Amino acid sequence: MNEELSDLAIRLKIGAYHRHIFLCIGPTCCSDSTGAAAWKKLKDELKARNISLAEGPSACYRSKVQCLRICKGGPILVVYPEGYWYSGMTGQICYPRWQGESLVGKSILISLEAGLGDVIQFCRYA
Repeated sequence: MNEELSDLAIRLKIGAYHRHIFLCIGPTCCSDSTGAAAWKKLKDELKARNISLAEGPSACYRSKVQCLRICKGGPILVVYPEGYWYSGMTGQICYPRWQGESLVGKSILISLEAGLGDVIQFCRYA
């Protein structure tokens, strides 16, 4: 491997992450604008959680692709190594994420937890 490529791999922390997220940005499963918005949302979310270009057990790498061969209900997202698939991952999907704070007096909704087509709804009322 040439030195320039090696330096780039080190800078991007390739090999240090534990998960890899692939997001199909269309154009078959969704419009270009929907795919672009979903990609921006994913990048912003991973950066906000400090797991993009990071090291350690939460480290996550992301790649945008133009086809995951499921050309309906996109943008489609797949997480490896678990192999979890998600559909409809638009930039508008913006659920507040639980960060471990107390849930006393609050409700929580968990959806699309187990992958494509499998929706779990859990409500907790105090």
